[in-house]
Amino acid sequence: MKKIAVTSASGQLGSEIVKATIERVGKENVVGLARTPQKAQTLGVDIRPGDYGSPTELEHSLQGIDAVLLVSGMDTPDNRIGQHRNVIEAAKSAGVTKMVYTSIQGAEENTAFSPIVQSNRQTEQDVRDSGLEWVIGRNGIYIEPDVEYIETYKQRGEIANCAGDGLCGYTTRSELAFAYSRMLTEPKHNGQTYNLHGEAITQATLADYLNSAFGTDLNYREMSVAEYRADRVADLGEFLGNIIAGIYEGIRNGAADNESQFETAAGRPHQSWREYFRGLSGTTHRQRRGHGGGGSAPK
Repeated sequence: MKKIAVTSASGQLGSEIVKATIERVGKENVVGLARTPQKAQTLGVDIRPGDYGSPTELEHSLQGIDAVLLVSGMDTPDNRIGQHRNVIEAAKSAGVTKMVYTSIQGAEENTAFSPIVQSNRQTEQDVRDSGLEWVIGRNGIYIEPDVEYIETYKQRGEIANCAGDGLCGYTTRSELAFAYSRMLTEPKHNGQTYNLHGEAITQATLADYLNSAFGTDLNYREMSVAEYRADRVADLGEFLGNIIAGIYEGIRNGAADNESQFETAAGRPHQSWREYFRGLSGTTHRQRRGHGGGGSAPK
């Protein structure tokens, strides 16, 4: 049985991919790489050092590995390109034969998010040029942050951003993990680039789904790009605020409304949003009875 390594195993996406891959090939054939290995020990697999900035460490950690899942890094665009190249070169030196890369969808030009998209496109090309077998997934936008933000939405009584009527191909980390576990283990995906997301929906439809799950009465209010950027920068700072505004500007301009190849990659359709939010509704009901608590995350 081939050994599979998943980078950023301590992160939200990386840890989900580790779990999904264990279900495919067994925990003895899965290795997690993490910049801080202690943070990934609960996954129950061999955890090795995996700092993208440490080529020698990466090469050592990838010994005996057949396929690598490279989770896109979180650094600035220029730094990310070099860090991803460190992983690619370490994989080649260690004798890895296949690399799967988690890229992104989004506007490639004319938004504050575009430099990040462009850096991902460069890594995509680096992976294709590596001489390894490869598969690339372009992730849709995670829907979880909107769910985690529900308490703030409730306080404001609305969802307000600059996406307008633009359709957004959302996804979830667990659905992505299911697809990536197949892309890692099934040779038929080699040489393919897949858009990975579910049904594209508007912000107004998202508000309706949140209302159905949480019993809220949220409306969607469209903001101008400039107004939303100023709001996000004031709340999150210059760097992150501009990026978030750029993501929603891209949605407004149609950059998040792409054909999905999720079913081809995963071997089944993406979970429907009706089913997903119905599941949240059940969870919310249990929480209200005292069996759990909610949380929020910056958006």
